[in-house]
Amino acid sequence: MANEKDKRHILSMLVDNQPGVLSRVAGFFSSRGFNIDSLCVSETHDPLISRITLVAMGDMAVLEQIKKQLNKLINVIKVLDFTDVDYVERETALVKLRAKPEHRAEILRMTDIFRSRVVDVGSDFYTVEITGDEGKINAFLKLVKHMGIKEIARTGLVALGREKK
Repeated sequence: MANEKDKRHILSMLVDNQPGVLSRVAGFFSSRGFNIDSLCVSETHDPLISRITLVAMGDMAVLEQIKKQLNKLINVIKVLDFTDVDYVERETALVKLRAKPEHRAEILRMTDIFRSRVVDVGSDFYTVEITGDEGKINAFLKLVKHMGIKEIARTGLVALGREKK
């Protein structure tokens, strides 16, 4: 079992959509020795509010202190911790694969199996868009690695809590 220092934490924060807010939030993490593994920021349905979804690994006690301090920031509206609650997560990746003639059919099969799609075709490369949880994306990358991955761009995790049934 992973120790407490290795625990993955997903925080979703509603913040004022203003310059400098992201910098202050990221600064809280770096000043306490937390590396941010994934960070995604976007405007919500309200253009005055942004959602920051952040993934970090670390000690629960330190994370509790960070959450308390984040809640004190004037631009932070709400901090949600998905560590021990039900939530839905998604990430998107663009993967540029070498498309040798002998691999093209296999790339298309893998794309179909993973319910992803080819979004760009060149003479030597296919670019595949895949959306899902981290496990799905990592499984796809592992299976296509032998074909030759030229580039990967990942969005970072987004998450929302599940509604109670």
